[in-house]
Amino acid sequence: MAAAVALLPAAPALAAEVAVLQALDKILGRISTLEAKVGQETTFGTLHIVVRACRTRPPEEPPESTAFLEVDDQRPGEERRRVFTGWMFASSPAISALEHPVYDVWVKSCRTE
Repeated sequence: MAAAVALLPAAPALAAEVAVLQALDKILGRISTLEAKVGQETTFGTLHIVVRACRTRPPEEPPESTAFLEVDDQRPGEERRRVFTGWMFASSPAISALEHPVYDVWVKSCRTE
């Protein structure tokens, strides 16, 4: 019976409309909570963040939220520059982290409105 259960696919992740992000300004030492709607741009300092997808596991699975982010940096007088594209994991932010000299951004959770 245990072998049969092991062959069952994991429950699919649930799609969400809002990604809850934490952002750190390393210069000021300020942490902010951002609520970024999927598909809409959110700004933090010189960063422009677009969440393309946000998924969370169903309640019967171990907790995990993941988000696909595109992050651009636009300093005054300069053109936008892509500094991060990829999936971020709430439980393991170091696996896929934004590397920026001034800002850190990581995923906290996903939710529906």
